[in-house]
Amino acid sequence: MTHSFVLNIPGADLEPEPLAPEQIVSGTPEVTGKVVWESEDGRQVRGIWQITPGVVTDTEADELFVVLSGSATIEVEGGPTLRVGPGDMAVLREGDRTTWTVHETLRKAYAINL
Repeated sequence: MTHSFVLNIPGADLEPEPLAPEQIVSGTPEVTGKVVWESEDGRQVRGIWQITPGVVTDTEADELFVVLSGSATIEVEGGPTLRVGPGDMAVLREGDRTTWTVHETLRKAYAINL
């Protein structure tokens, strides 16, 4: 088990996480991220994720996240359209099919349950 820790999210160094070409709808969005904690069984993941402007599609995990910077509109197929920006907390359901329109480079801290 990992010890308790603190991490400065805005200043954290992130690693490239290339998008699959079929996920990109428009623009040239780039994704970076960092897993900061994972449970021994791999079913819980905590981390930081960032995406530059563009439009991408995704199928979501069971996730809670808080936006630190940037903004996006997340359209959930058959569900709501979420507008997120700094300080917003959002919850996505496992299996949600989404389209993310990223207006300004977005950085979030997340907790995913698999």
